[in-house]
Amino acid sequence: MESVGQRAKSLALIFLIVVCVQSDFVEPPEPDASLRSMSESQTRLPCRYQVEEGEKVVQVTWYKELADGSKDQIITAHFTDGHTEFGRYSGRVRFESSSPTENAALLIPSTEESDEGSYACHISTFPNGNFERHITLTVWSSPISSLEPVILVEGQSFRVAATCRSVGRPLPRLSWDTDLPGLSQNRTNEGGSVSSHYSLHPLRSMNGKKLDCLVWHPSLDGPRRLSNRLVVQYPPDATISAPSGDLYVGLEKAELLCNSGGYPKPQNVTWTWRGGALPDGVSVVGGKLVFGRVLRMNDSGVYECVVKNNVGVGKAEYTLTLTEISQRQGDSSDDNLLLIIIGASAGALVMVLVIVVLLVNRYHRHRNKKLEMELSEKTEEINSLSRQASFRRLNSVSTDPRVPAEDYALLRVDSRMNHSQSLERPTYKDSQSTLGGKWGPPGGVEVDELGRPVVWQDDSESLRGAEMDREKEERRRRVESYLKSSNMSLDSGLPSSLVPLKAQQDDAVGPREPDLGHVREEDWAPAQSVEQGRDEDDGSSSSFQISEALTTHFYYSNGVLRPRPHSNAILLNPRGQII
Repeated sequence: MESVGQRAKSLALIFLIVVCVQSDFVEPPEPDASLRSMSESQTRLPCRYQVEEGEKVVQVTWYKELADGSKDQIITAHFTDGHTEFGRYSGRVRFESSSPTENAALLIPSTEESDEGSYACHISTFPNGNFERHITLTVWSSPISSLEPVILVEGQSFRVAATCRSVGRPLPRLSWDTDLPGLSQNRTNEGGSVSSHYSLHPLRSMNGKKLDCLVWHPSLDGPRRLSNRLVVQYPPDATISAPSGDLYVGLEKAELLCNSGGYPKPQNVTWTWRGGALPDGVSVVGGKLVFGRVLRMNDSGVYECVVKNNVGVGKAEYTLTLTEISQRQGDSSDDNLLLIIIGASAGALVMVLVIVVLLVNRYHRHRNKKLEMELSEKTEEINSLSRQASFRRLNSVSTDPRVPAEDYALLRVDSRMNHSQSLERPTYKDSQSTLGGKWGPPGGVEVDELGRPVVWQDDSESLRGAEMDREKEERRRRVESYLKSSNMSLDSGLPSSLVPLKAQQDDAVGPREPDLGHVREEDWAPAQSVEQGRDEDDGSSSSFQISEALTTHFYYSNGVLRPRPHSNAILLNPRGQII
């Protein structure tokens, strides 16, 4: 039992010693490490040991572990003898530091794919012994790619249009970037290469379209693009045109152009005329047929253009028909004459339209002016008729059978003021007067020269009567003044109902009395306002007395104002004789 316990203690001590030794490696920290490098680039294999106090590195050796388990020594370094390179690695490897016992990192300046494998760094120390680190190296190579386009011809069967190849470690992945309808096929070849084929049915519309190959690899940040344009050849299509326009006899510098399509573009252009040689003075310049002289009538005929490329041949024909100069000039003259006629017709039409517009405008202005004049005349006529109607109502002739028309007209003019004066004279029923006079009736009633009864007053009332007479006379004068002002207002535009009588002469018909039957109390308002301007109290009483007198002594019949029958009425003829 004791021996077993001692063994366990010994193993634990060894384990602690190993752990302490492992912790002395600075890089790589792990016993087994892996690295990745690119071919044709420098590769660094790290190996650095940190010695303890009292410990010394005696020798450093790098080995490559082969597949069969053996080791291939690469390089070694002794603390006194220096370093030594072995076999095929001589000149291809070196230590990173000039003191390999302190820093034993190994450099491979130009890495090859054959350098891929497992490497061991062996450190020999005194007095602690030997220590190792194992590193697995993976070598990648950047892809090497190529694109091989194929020239196609229109009409061929379904076939490969382009091939893309790439070599790299690890194997690249290939794809196509195109809008062309087709199929791709990938293959992996021996030696670490891959290829892709893109096949389609060639058409002329595909010529020049994009067909790019994309290469994908872990060493690249993105896909590598190989640009390519599809090439599809097709035979030319020839056409002939005349850049100089219409061709006619006498035209100078006439040309015919042969337009040839196709891919590749044809370089050989041949012209023939009527199946033979060209006329004299005609030459071929590139794709043009140039007439070095004026065209003649005998230049007419069929011209043929033939173009060729490496795919096929294209042909085109042009029939040249020339006309005489005189005929063309005649046609040109006819065209010019037609244009002139059309222009003149358009101008005449525009002028006619302008004249029609002006005439219609003038007609409407004249019509409007005429309508305005007619309206003004009608208005004036209506106003005149209104005035005349008013005059007729005011100046209507009395139809009293007792008085002739001419005598009655003269009587109205002579007796207007007398009537107005007599109307203003009131009758005093309470007076102590007696009636009489030379015009009185046989009963002994005294009347004046106009047939009005004479009022005799006593002495006590004589002064009062005289004063009243003066007041009446003053009122009479006011009425006369109003009548005169009314006669003057006929021309001032006053309403006909307010205009008094004007003397008119119409076939021996004398002045007519105003139609007082239509006169209302409010019709005398202007006169009343005038009287108010002078004497408001007198005007009011005068207007009332005039209205009362008109009602008492006149009546209205058949549109005529007639005097009421009275026993003392006296009618006079124009000569002043009593009827």
